[in-house]
Amino acid sequence: MGSIYKEYFNRDKIREHYNFTKGDTESPSPSRWVGSALIVLLCCVIVLENLLVLVSICRNKRLHLAMYIFIGNLAASDLLAGAAFMVNTLLSGSTTFSLTPVQWFVREGTAFATLAASVFSLLAIAIERHVAITKVKVYGSDKGCRMVLLIGACWVIAGAVGSLPIMGWNCISDLEDCSTVLPLYSKRYVLFVTTIFTLILMAIVGLYTRIYCVVRSSHAEIASAQTLALLKTVTIVLGAFIVCWLPAFIILLLDASCPVRACRVLYSANYFFAFATLNSAANPVIYMLRSKDMRGEFLRVLCCAGEGFRRRRRRSGKSGRPGVPLRTSSSLDKGVVAGGGGGGVAELATAPLTRECTTSV
Repeated sequence: MGSIYKEYFNRDKIREHYNFTKGDTESPSPSRWVGSALIVLLCCVIVLENLLVLVSICRNKRLHLAMYIFIGNLAASDLLAGAAFMVNTLLSGSTTFSLTPVQWFVREGTAFATLAASVFSLLAIAIERHVAITKVKVYGSDKGCRMVLLIGACWVIAGAVGSLPIMGWNCISDLEDCSTVLPLYSKRYVLFVTTIFTLILMAIVGLYTRIYCVVRSSHAEIASAQTLALLKTVTIVLGAFIVCWLPAFIILLLDASCPVRACRVLYSANYFFAFATLNSAANPVIYMLRSKDMRGEFLRVLCCAGEGFRRRRRRSGKSGRPGVPLRTSSSLDKGVVAGGGGGGVAELATAPLTRECTTSV
């Protein structure tokens, strides 16, 4: 076993495995550079979107419910997934061959860990919805402790799943067992991870099916309008995850069963994973469209960020010339003046936003 770990710092192993599974590597084409740039841009959007979700949940006390805390946990996994995929893209191509195997394992293991965190977060949300609908008294006075333990378990298990290859479950000593999509990963590991994720998703679907059966039964009155709205939201989130990740899961299952160089579609696996990454960008949009509270908080956070930026520009003196007022007469000022005599509409419309931006929630 010690000899395997010695190979973790041998850069020649990377080229050996890629040549065996993929053949001679081609020089990156201009279209690939464009594709990589678009993926990096998408990842930046994912990070900013999910950061907005986390800030909104932290600011608004109305969102400090178990359901929204679990949604925040999913947003954290999506944020890290965007960052991990961006780093993965920047370190791909010709840069791959300058990495040592241990660096390659960290690059790919981080992506697998964030995927596992997303799957386990969806499972935690499904369990929470089942508890809320069926009124099972799982959350007592120590519900905060229970939520922390459940969320902590999501990340510990996700980290363990992502670190299995670097701990020894790889194909460095057995080229015939190497994955085509991930040339240093064992096909058995790829099959194991895909099977586990598929079983968990099937369990989640089973939980939601039971929840809907309870809601449609004679005891449907136990579900409030807000509970049902949240149930629909997380169901849409689950559906979006399945739609985005199903092609990538099929590719991984095909990778585990195909002989080396037998399935040409595996050489285009990056496109399937790029499509799967869209899921992390779609979730914040779903939250905004489905939840009035989150939509309002998103707008308040953006308002405060914009106001803070304008204040910094005024202080720095970069706007306007000396002797000229920094703020000119705008439509907002005119609206306030016009309504000054009788509590104008414009003043009433803008005042709440100002108060929200200056109030710590």
